Amino acid sequence: MNTLRLEVDGHIGRLVLDRPDKLNSFTVEMWHELRSLGQELLADPGDIRALIVTGEGRAFSSGIDTTVFSDGNVQLGADDVGARHADPVVDGIMRTQEAYSWLEEVPFATIAAVRGYALGAGLQIALACDMRIFARGTSVGLLEMKYGILPDLGGTQRLPRLVGPGKAKELIFTSARIEAEEAHRIGLCEQLVSDEELEQAANTLAQRIADQPPLAVRYAKRAINASFDVAIEDGLRIEAEGQAVCLHSDDMKEAIVAFIEERPPVYQNR
Repeated sequence: MNTLRLEVDGHIGRLVLDRPDKLNSFTVEMWHELRSLGQELLADPGDIRALIVTGEGRAFSSGIDTTVFSDGNVQLGADDVGARHADPVVDGIMRTQEAYSWLEEVPFATIAAVRGYALGAGLQIALACDMRIFARGTSVGLLEMKYGILPDLGGTQRLPRLVGPGKAKELIFTSARIEAEEAHRIGLCEQLVSDEELEQAANTLAQRIADQPPLAVRYAKRAINASFDVAIEDGLRIEAEGQAVCLHSDDMKEAIVAFIEERPPVYQNR
């Protein structure tokens, strides 16, 4: 990959947006690499149980690289073009959305560790993660209306789920930029830390999650995500289906034995 780095240490992965000279702004190549990586991790997550998404250098991501607007080739590869919508523009946007959507679909937790700037497309990838940690001094916002467009990489869907529809409309309609403290106050991020504490805070959260039974995390994530889209009776069924897997798992047996033996459990994800 030319614009990203994936580092894995034990059960914790670290996905780095790696264009620091451009404040990690997004290009078509970057979206292509993200989408391809997501497809790989959906097919085979390996040993990853928690993934930290962060930016190299002083910014998480400043948004879209302006070259995107002048690049005539916006296709993300040649596979399954036209499979999502008859309109090629809509189909292309939906393919680009897949560069982010996998972060909420993979069977492990995803954590955005954000400093500096998370603007436009940069904030939208953070919104696709399960949790967000912001460093104080970070500036965030969905600025797309400044360019005559709307946030189309999940911003209109994920932001309201975090802050409510009224606040989401206010932020999007006015192209507002807010500071990390305000973002934390309205529920846009789960933790607010100093810049110096950001990496440690993300690592600590990732390790705490990685120490949990991975099957239980996987199916709890599935059930929580479904709660926004299905009737409660369907959500309860999804919850019960996940619990049935856990009840028959070796990991549950290990949790009970470890509790009795007063030792940390060693989960095998089965």
